[in-house]
Amino acid sequence: KLKEEGIIHRVKIHEVRADKHIELGPFKLEMIGLTHSIPEMQAIAIRTDAGIVMHTGDWKLDEAPMVGPVTDEARLKQYGDEGVLAMVCDSTNVMVEGESGSESHVRQNLAEVIGACENRVLVTTFASNISRLESILYAARDAGRSVGLAGKSLWRITDAAKQAGYLKDVPPFLSDHEAMKLPKDKCLIVCTGCQGESRAALTKIAQQEHPAIRLSPKDTVIFSSRMIPGNESRIGWMQNKLTTLGLEIISDRDGFIHVSGHPCRGELERMYKLVRPQIAIPVHGEARHIHEHAKFAQSLGVSETIEATNGAVIELKKGETPRVVGMVEWGYTAMDGTSLIDTNSIVLRTRRKLRDAGCVVLSMVIDKKGKVVGQPQISGPGTLDPAADQHIITMIQKETAHEIEKIIESKKERMIDERMRGIMRRILNAEIGKKPVLDIHIHQL
Repeated sequence: KLKEEGIIHRVKIHEVRADKHIELGPFKLEMIGLTHSIPEMQAIAIRTDAGIVMHTGDWKLDEAPMVGPVTDEARLKQYGDEGVLAMVCDSTNVMVEGESGSESHVRQNLAEVIGACENRVLVTTFASNISRLESILYAARDAGRSVGLAGKSLWRITDAAKQAGYLKDVPPFLSDHEAMKLPKDKCLIVCTGCQGESRAALTKIAQQEHPAIRLSPKDTVIFSSRMIPGNESRIGWMQNKLTTLGLEIISDRDGFIHVSGHPCRGELERMYKLVRPQIAIPVHGEARHIHEHAKFAQSLGVSETIEATNGAVIELKKGETPRVVGMVEWGYTAMDGTSLIDTNSIVLRTRRKLRDAGCVVLSMVIDKKGKVVGQPQISGPGTLDPAADQHIITMIQKETAHEIEKIIESKKERMIDERMRGIMRRILNAEIGKKPVLDIHIHQL
């Protein structure tokens, strides 16, 4: 990724071995292997003067992850025996009872689903999920299908996986153009876009804009992924598009073809019994997940919990209640033309308001005596219809012209902008129930 962006020379990369200890300033770190939807996930045990802090990162407990080693539960227990001050822990699936399930079961079910398909098969999943890619490869092989890839991130990930020693003994992947030349019953294409990303391969396929892939009625699209909260509308839109093309859609609602990479309540309970922290710091989730995780940790005997938000600086001390002592600036930035700006900047906030409610512009001319010259001009692109809303325009013209002359006569010119906005805001809210962006231009002769 750094090479793609042309900044590899600006970033110093430190490669570390998972079985080595790392010293960073006053901290001593040890990595502890966990399972996840990508191989070689590591928890980090951080030794400090105040005590040991265990940071889990993303994880699950999978006895048969298919790719990569299993969780080092023995080492986690050793830290628990020694005593852990705090554990920073994944909350994503805290609402789900039981355990997340094993990739080995997904592999078996995927083979059955793909084997039952008669025409062309397209599978979409998270590009980083190497074990899932391997499961799809085995299922395709059993069904006598060759595998093509569609999407830059899939090519990048599979190349990296092979360099790291994974995806061994698999035939070369076909390009999307090559895969489309195969007989339908011999073709399987893995593509990006399981979350409805606008630039991903599957979205382009749904819009029939992909340069190589054109699916036919009765072809099958398999979503071997989870619908991440917040993406429902995009994924629903895309699946509707695919359905109108006559395609069959199979998702995790139709069978066990996806397993989460995050711990459910059963796995969280096992982790807390191994590590036994004095303090629980839930992360990775929305407010409701963090709150539920804190309650769950307390039910498992953790004496202290803290529900922190993004950016919170938490102070940890032996024998004291953890507390937030500061905030770090955080958030998203957006590329706007050639500029990188804060997504909460006034520019983007105004643009969102323009999108939702439009704008109304008032322009009027005042002579030297403070009298309105001519009639105030009102325009409302995206808000007012010049014909249907003429009565609203007339109301604003009359009230603003009358009010501004009163203001000037009382020598309170500094209040002109505020008073004009107040009149416009009141009339527009009463007549059309909107609060558009208001722009006022007063020209004094």
